[in-house]
Amino acid sequence: MKRLPRMSSRLRQFLNFGVTFVSVMLCILILPTRMPGMELLGISPNWLLIWLVAWSIKRKRTVLGAASMGIALGFLQDAMTAPHPTHAVSLVVVGVLTVVLQKSWSIPADIVERDPIPIALIVFGMAVVAETVMGLQFFAMGDRALLDIWSYHQRVALCSAILSSLWAPVIYFPLNRLWEMTRKLEKS
Repeated sequence: MKRLPRMSSRLRQFLNFGVTFVSVMLCILILPTRMPGMELLGISPNWLLIWLVAWSIKRKRTVLGAASMGIALGFLQDAMTAPHPTHAVSLVVVGVLTVVLQKSWSIPADIVERDPIPIALIVFGMAVVAETVMGLQFFAMGDRALLDIWSYHQRVALCSAILSSLWAPVIYFPLNRLWEMTRKLEKS
């Protein structure tokens, strides 16, 4: 470990990019996976939403950065699913809201880093927001009745929010630890 602080700046940036890229790819790979006991009423956790909240809650994220990351993750998720409606819109809203709420509430970093409840609550709320945006997109398409959309998306939003919030600490804490290690390496 003594060799890490002597790494060049470019190598440290590459390490930070590598951690981010590999973690996104792992979330994408487990997105379609249905492991026993990991789904509720046929709905599984939204791994990319969890990742985006974990990424957006970091201190120096900007609204533009969160929106850009939301678009990128949304298009990656759209590449794996049907093209209408797009997941990019809901993930942009989630990324931007997470950054704005984190900055306006001034959530102390040590509380979020030690306690899984704040991150689980944030993910729960953002999952409901994301599914609501998706429901509004279905309504805007006009091919379904509002009552059908409302009854279906209530169940989807609740199941997705429950599962995503329960799995959020499993994604957040290791990623936070890795990002903190790479940040410390960049400062040294």
